[in-house]
Amino acid sequence: MTTSSAKLYYDASCGFCKKEIEHLRPRLEPQVQLIDISAPTFQTPDGYTLEDLLTRIHFFDGQRMQVGFNATLGYWRVAGMKKTVALLGLPGVRHMGNLTYNIWAKWRRRNSSTCQLP
Repeated sequence: MTTSSAKLYYDASCGFCKKEIEHLRPRLEPQVQLIDISAPTFQTPDGYTLEDLLTRIHFFDGQRMQVGFNATLGYWRVAGMKKTVALLGLPGVRHMGNLTYNIWAKWRRRNSSTCQLP
């Protein structure tokens, strides 16, 4: 699943997002290219808008684009968090994870200026 073409699109202007990705960076690189969508030189991938990418995290695993909670599970898998991914990937748990992620993503997008960690 992981290839040199794997890409994680994340928003480094969000304190929460940046903190998670910086924590996982040593486990993700060099298998995954980490792309900051808040960088001035960022170019959106074909078929996606900046709004799409700002609203929900996107992870291209080398074959297909995963979005939201599925993207999170995808890059956590690459980071070696296989037991966590297996647990959160169980049918009922995955469904709740998707619901929770989508609620958080909507809140974060509405309040992006307050998406900070102390």
